[in-house]
Amino acid sequence: MEAHAPGACNRSPNLPSISSGEPLSTETLASLRSLIINPSTPAVAISSLTETLTRSLQLSRDPHRTLKLLSDLAAQHPHLSGLVFDSVRSNSLLSTESTRVAAESLDLLASISERNRSLTPAIEEIDDRLFASLCFSPAPATRPWLIRNAGRFGVQPYLLSSMFLGFTKDPYPDVRRAALDGLVGLSESGVIDDGDMIRGCYFRAGELLNDMEDGVRAAAIRVVLAWGLTLMACDSEAKAYWSDEVFVKICSMVRDMSMEVRIEAFHALGKIGMVSQDILLQTLSKKVLVTTKEKKSLAQCSDEQLEVSGSSVAGAFMHGLEDEFHEVRKAACHSLGTLTILSSKFSGEALNLLMDVLNDDSMLVQLQAFETMHQMATFGHLKVQEKHIHMFLGTLVDRNTLTRSAARKILKLANLPNLKLFRSTIDTLLDNLEMCPQDEADILNVLFHIGQNHGKFVVRIIEEVSQQMEPVSNGKLGFDNVRVVALLVLAISAPLSQERNCSIPASIFSYAVTYLGRISHALSDIIHQDGLLNYLSQCSRSPGPYDIEFDFRLRGLPGSIAMPLPQKQGGTSEILSPTVKEPREAGTALVEHSLDVQVTKSINVVLEKVKDIWPFVQAGYTTEGLRTLRSCREELATLTSGSVASSATFAFTTQYIKIMKLLVKAWVYILPSRHIPSSGMGDLDFVLGKLDVRLSELKSTYIRLSKEEELHILELMLVTCMLKLSKVEICCHLGTLRKLSCTMAHAEYLLQDGTVEPSRFMIEVRNLSSEVGTSLNGSSCNPSLFRRALESFSLKQLVLCGGLKHIKAGLEIPDNDYGHPLRFVAGLPVGIPCHITLHNVLVESRIWLKMTVSGTDDTQFVYLDSTLFGGCDDCRIVDFTAPFYKTPKAFSFTVSVCICMEYLSEDVSFLKRCGPRHELTYLCREKEVFLSMVK
Repeated sequence: MEAHAPGACNRSPNLPSISSGEPLSTETLASLRSLIINPSTPAVAISSLTETLTRSLQLSRDPHRTLKLLSDLAAQHPHLSGLVFDSVRSNSLLSTESTRVAAESLDLLASISERNRSLTPAIEEIDDRLFASLCFSPAPATRPWLIRNAGRFGVQPYLLSSMFLGFTKDPYPDVRRAALDGLVGLSESGVIDDGDMIRGCYFRAGELLNDMEDGVRAAAIRVVLAWGLTLMACDSEAKAYWSDEVFVKICSMVRDMSMEVRIEAFHALGKIGMVSQDILLQTLSKKVLVTTKEKKSLAQCSDEQLEVSGSSVAGAFMHGLEDEFHEVRKAACHSLGTLTILSSKFSGEALNLLMDVLNDDSMLVQLQAFETMHQMATFGHLKVQEKHIHMFLGTLVDRNTLTRSAARKILKLANLPNLKLFRSTIDTLLDNLEMCPQDEADILNVLFHIGQNHGKFVVRIIEEVSQQMEPVSNGKLGFDNVRVVALLVLAISAPLSQERNCSIPASIFSYAVTYLGRISHALSDIIHQDGLLNYLSQCSRSPGPYDIEFDFRLRGLPGSIAMPLPQKQGGTSEILSPTVKEPREAGTALVEHSLDVQVTKSINVVLEKVKDIWPFVQAGYTTEGLRTLRSCREELATLTSGSVASSATFAFTTQYIKIMKLLVKAWVYILPSRHIPSSGMGDLDFVLGKLDVRLSELKSTYIRLSKEEELHILELMLVTCMLKLSKVEICCHLGTLRKLSCTMAHAEYLLQDGTVEPSRFMIEVRNLSSEVGTSLNGSSCNPSLFRRALESFSLKQLVLCGGLKHIKAGLEIPDNDYGHPLRFVAGLPVGIPCHITLHNVLVESRIWLKMTVSGTDDTQFVYLDSTLFGGCDDCRIVDFTAPFYKTPKAFSFTVSVCICMEYLSEDVSFLKRCGPRHELTYLCREKEVFLSMVK
């Protein structure tokens, strides 16, 4: 290693000299950029480099490369931003004949002023005439950029509005679309208050609804909505007229040939907060109604125009809900939900259409239909009829978890008009509970709400089953335990109904104390366990009617506790009531639960350290972050004693730490250039692919995840999608955008009840999804938009609640190894004996045996019918001989065999004629099967 003289590190490197009239070459500019981004470059060299670039700015005929270097210089060295700002502004680049150079100069000045607020007044002093002259220059390529960025340069609003209106007639569609987007921004700013100008913007946008370009028509819809709402706000006397006018005009676009335009139209309809009931009803009927023909506030007053307006509105939502694209159907369903708030009659008619939507092919559309019905129920507009109830109750036994949950959410608010419908609903929920025991907490919660809303019906039901609920001779309840818990929850909710004379036998409340843990878990969002115990104890001592107050208290909120916590004795817990003692079996369950709680606490301490790595990763110190993850993994390994290592929580955390390691490696690629490693883009492809697979496995192979845990995983999946989209070299935009949309839809579904606040990153992704639109053409997406959204991501601590269950499988091939191969005849099928064990796999899951000839892509799938397995969901076993049909013409070969489960997501589809149709999750490691030809 060479020795350096003292002070050598402060010497300025040899910079190229600038001769008069000689601009810097491309090679020289490239070498200067390496000095700018290198944090080790001395300050003296940076100052000299700034002077060199300033001189080059004056000499170069095409200084856009120099401007780029000055932009990097201002970003990397903020203390020089003022000097760069003055240099660019004083070199008369803004008045150059090159529109491209002028636009780049404006962009540089605006970027510097956004980072350095003291320079904001200087950017606002830019002459409006200069900006207008640049917009009207002969170069159309930079015109859309100038129009979209007009707000950054302090141009007067009325000048902007005139320019935007003018550019809506530009021959280039990109310019027209940018001008329309600019008009939307002006409307949202509220700076235009001239009535003639407002009407001019509105009617000009109405003309562009007939433009030849899809993107222009979609932008015109946004302008019609924005300025239409402004007209409604400014003209209060004619508000009803303008609301109907805007609604009719946008309805004319719901049958447009472009999917993008139709989606935009339905989104706009849902934002109009005031519409006549006659017009709303017309959207549900394709036949023009008499009341609509007589409506004189539609559009204009001539008979011909009234007929056109009526035909525009007729059946608008029917067309939307029957559209061939699920994105349009989803948008129509969402818009329908916001409009049902306006009219109960309209809601009743719309419910007939929504019931058909529950059978839609797309899960996203189904979930949106449920959300629309939930909005109707929230505002008291959901009138469930007997003709609807059977179709609706059928969704309670759907195989999809989200569908069942959405249906039950509506039942919490539904008003069932008679005992027959109430009885059908309760029976279906009980069947749902037996078929899907993993939904127990949610079902019990729904039963509690239903009981509160229908107290008298509950009393009738309990009277019929009370004899069967009495304990038998051995002290156990007569029903199956799950059914008993459900009926007890239904019973204890009746006294809380607003209806009178809802007395329940006091013994029922004593029985409910026996199942206090399960009931309090299900009602955790309503009442604390201590308040519930107090309520049950008081009711068990009172013959009724009940003159008590239910101590509603959300978990974690401060408040007095009516009764002391149960005392633990000898590792078990006994909860006392006046008449009942907790069964001995419950004590064992509580011990196991206590052990799981202790394990979860220890693991959460490790996860807290995982969260602390993120400031280092964002600062570029990835080595320190990976070192911390290594220490977390080692600390986790110390907890492997006893049953801890076999717990699902431990396995979940181990996989989560591996995922964080992959995320750190992928994050390096969006850091500033000085942190990018020398590895190629192929490495990033590999890391992101592996990260995607691991996250899908984490999401699909663990059940009983809390809402916070599931949202944490979904946020990491969104980060992975954004990392892929932020790199133009990765050619998977179409599938990635589809997965981003589905993942965000799932997250929105979990966030819709408001109990969990979305992170800043999720809000950015939501806004970006709206900005990008519904286009799945990855080439039209700017990677910088996704990188900007990634900057808002900050890793939050994952806090595990415990109680997880791990979906996994065991596979054994008996009596087979290298020395004892299976025998086969080339070209004929061969049977492979498999001993399979499934853990925590639900009956409705689709399980496959995947068999691949080693060293080839020759793969065969065999479906494993759940009826073949014995046992329960916790552990099911079968001995199965799998037929392998593709035996090659070889003396010997090996087959890799593993067990897979379909991950029922809509973002990926293999579209195979036979075999799995969705993304696969692997439940075990591959086993090698050795085969040898019969001689």
